[in-house]
Amino acid sequence: MCTYRVWAPYAAEVELLLGDPDSPERVPMAAAGGGWFDSGREMTPGARYAFRLRAIAGHGAAEGDGPDHPGEWTAPLPDPRSQAQPDGPHGFSQVVDHAAHDWADGAWTGRILPGGLLYEMHVGTFSGSGDFAGVAEHLDHLVELGVTHLELMPVQPFGGDRNWGYDGVCWHAVHAGYGGPEGLKRLVEACHARGIAVVLDVVFNHFGPDGNYVGFFGPYTSGGNTGWGEVVNLTGPDSDEVRAYILDAVRQWFVDYHVDGLRLDAVHALHDEGAFHILEQMQVLAERISAQTGVPRSLIAESDQNDPRLTRARAAGGYGLAAQWDDDVHHALHTLVSGEDHAYYADFGTVEVLAETLGRAFHHAGRFSTFRGRRHGRPLDLATTPLSAFVTYTTTHDQTGNRAIGDRPSMNLSPARQALKAAVVACAPFTPMLFQGEEWGASTPFAFFCSHESELLQRLTREGRMREFARSGWDPEEVADPADPGTFAASRLDWAERAEQPHARLLAAYRELFALRRARPALTDPWAASVATTVDPAGRWLLLERATDPDLAEADRVLLAANFSDGPVTVDLPAGAPAGLLHTFADAAAEPGEGSVRLPAWGYAVLG
Repeated sequence: MCTYRVWAPYAAEVELLLGDPDSPERVPMAAAGGGWFDSGREMTPGARYAFRLRAIAGHGAAEGDGPDHPGEWTAPLPDPRSQAQPDGPHGFSQVVDHAAHDWADGAWTGRILPGGLLYEMHVGTFSGSGDFAGVAEHLDHLVELGVTHLELMPVQPFGGDRNWGYDGVCWHAVHAGYGGPEGLKRLVEACHARGIAVVLDVVFNHFGPDGNYVGFFGPYTSGGNTGWGEVVNLTGPDSDEVRAYILDAVRQWFVDYHVDGLRLDAVHALHDEGAFHILEQMQVLAERISAQTGVPRSLIAESDQNDPRLTRARAAGGYGLAAQWDDDVHHALHTLVSGEDHAYYADFGTVEVLAETLGRAFHHAGRFSTFRGRRHGRPLDLATTPLSAFVTYTTTHDQTGNRAIGDRPSMNLSPARQALKAAVVACAPFTPMLFQGEEWGASTPFAFFCSHESELLQRLTREGRMREFARSGWDPEEVADPADPGTFAASRLDWAERAEQPHARLLAAYRELFALRRARPALTDPWAASVATTVDPAGRWLLLERATDPDLAEADRVLLAANFSDGPVTVDLPAGAPAGLLHTFADAAAEPGEGSVRLPAWGYAVLG
């Protein structure tokens, strides 16, 4: 292994603290150029260590330090490149020898995103044990559901024992409470053994507030604020090392953990003014690792910009990412089915808008956004980007957790309406994603929760949530207290309810819908046409048609008839359209007729 090294351009002197955190050996470190310091000591697997710095005047802040006491030694600080934090983000780091893990997934050849089904989960609330081992216990359920990609919300260390994960501070480490590095590797192996790829949600747009010590070492941030923390330094002085810090994290997850994909959180908050954008650099790295290993590696962006450049091919001037989340489809579907039209839902809520997003991915593609008070987005060129490059969903951790009480759609909608939303997502041309528990209409909420180790941070978080919801019209009295352990406990899934009604009927419908999606080429082909062939002039229903190239040997055609009204409707089918009933929901069963199909309130029929 290499020696203990650290990049600390803000430091005049650095000491390595090695061994027992209560009585460590102190090892002076020598400047090695470029802001790096080297101890000359070989790293030992399992060893505990930290750094202590004496800051250059005007940089960093030591314990009890201030303008009148510059240059004092800091308290022990974790390594910004720490691989493990057994005692949390405030404690000593630990050396991890990735080469020592004897991988058992040698037969794994990977999975591409097109044709797949993503499943987003939070490790701490998915199972009773709240760790990686608990996730592995439920993989059979995911296989039966047809899941091909398991997407884990962030697993980097955070303060306390409960958090969504977006407050991570050690971007190369794994939260000890979930099982640490070895636990994550065993989960990846278990997933691969069952044919499931693993996607890891990572946050490179800010550092969390609890345990954030990188500012002692160097200019990891550049001032300004993303709304969650300071802007990461991607183009300022010394930014080359910050970019390397990010790219090395990407490389580590792909190579050392065999992770198949990364979901990149809020990429619009990555302020990169360089000619070679950090997102494109990540994509180039992913392609290189894919070529070297023979296993596809995918990058999925979250962005609220409706920017086609993210998924446009690099040869056509884009970044070439495999996919991006598409909130417009969610908003169009949610608003139409639920009737909610406040805040960012204001421009949605009609069958026409849903039909538009199903065919073009974005509703805001350069048009005025009422919520933003300006034009927003850009049109997608379907000649360069397939619609399968957009991830769509009926809900996500954001769309559920960023509600006042964390109420799921299943807590407000009938099973028929839930199934209708699932049918649209399953039959649409995009890459579908489910959020943990939605497949059985879980009765448990998923609220925002955290357990910062500073009461001040807890109070500020609580007050910030109150202000945010007040602006959106929510009653502050309804807002779940994120610091209350009960908020976290209530968000755990109740697996026993899957066998109860109406949950069991909804789960059966989800299984049938996504089995049908796998079985029919028209629903899996990433280039299959998607056209809302008919939109009811009265705004009650639409027909969505999916078809492969008619000249192909496996030419296929599937229609979804969907009723978004409180009363029954009869939908006339186009001449020559398939009329065989492939699937309908038992609680709102459709009735096919001669050249038409009768749909009950909030009913649907998949025809082929």
